[in-house]
Parts: sequence; structure tokens; C-alpha cells
Amino acid sequence: MNSERELLIDAYREFNARNIEAVLARMHPDVEWANGMEAGHVHGREGVRAYWTRQWKMLDPHVEPLKFETDQTGRILIDVHQVVHDLQGNLILDTIVHHAYRIRENLIERMDIE
Repeated sequence: MNSERELLIDAYREFNARNIEAVLARMHPDVEWANGMEAGHVHGREGVRAYWTRQWKMLDPHVEPLKFETDQTGRILIDVHQVVHDLQGNLILDTIVHHAYRIRENLIERMDIE
């Protein structure tokens, strides 16, 4: 799990820096990504790009991974500290969320919010 953990830590770091190309490069072309704003999933790198571009026009989220585990199916489970501000800097949310990842060929194949 060490290389998978590093992959995910790097993805969170790049997300927080709004370096979308670096995060997308860590995703499988057919990635399924949880849509935390509207429910369901977005599909493919371009779907994730569109989702984040839309999200960042409304919100300023910051996510820090805290704890990593692997479940019996091989998914990587991460406790994440999520802080979300509006674009004026007002705090909207400060909580712990739970993300679950499937990795394939050292790329993120799926992310769920649990």
C-alpha cells in the first residue's frame, strides 16, 4: 500500500494547490469520482475536471488525509479532515469525511464518499 498511499497523498496535496492537471494524471482515464455536491459520480478525467472547475467557482475546499486503512476488498479507506470556505472566506464546513479508493495500474480508478 505504500506506493498507493503516496499516490493518494500527492493527489490531495495537488488538489489543495488547485493543480488539476497533476491530480488528473494520477487518475485512470475511466475514473469514477464521487460528486459530493450533487450526489452520484462523475466519469472520466474530463468529468472530474468539469466537476472541480464548477466546484471551485463556488467553494474553496481543503482536504487533509489523516488515517489510511485497507478493507477486506482491497479498497483504501481514508479519514480526511475537510474544511470548506465560501469564496469570501467564510467557513461553511469543518469536519471529518471518509473517502474510499480503488487503485488500478497505480492510478485512481474510483473514489467514494462514505
